[in-house]
Amino acid sequence: MLRISGVTVPENKRLPIALTAIYGVGRPRALHVLAQLGIDAGKRPSELTAGEETALRETIEKFAVEGELKRQISANIRRLKDIKSYRGGRHAKHLPARGQRTKTNSRTTRGNVRKTMTSGRRKLEKT
Repeated sequence: MLRISGVTVPENKRLPIALTAIYGVGRPRALHVLAQLGIDAGKRPSELTAGEETALRETIEKFAVEGELKRQISANIRRLKDIKSYRGGRHAKHLPARGQRTKTNSRTTRGNVRKTMTSGRRKLEKT
């Protein structure tokens, strides 16, 4: 059972996929680390030797992953809010911060309060 940064890596998946269970490790970083260590990407975590496990653990823990990365991200957002930047205000209001439109998209971010999307005209009642 392979544990890296407090996360149990799934045993039944190939290494590049299994390593993505760690917050902050995606497919490109996983493939880069495996290539750097000379570990075959087709292996599964259960097939690793003890030496490969420790080398993999040490290499991945050099990066900011899991709690440390989450703290960095929240500190960056807090800094943006403190300096009252436009992006910080968007984060505070739970709206998209990168220029996306909000008229039709970002429904989940804004909440399900405004559900109906109609033409705006009422149907004529028959008398």
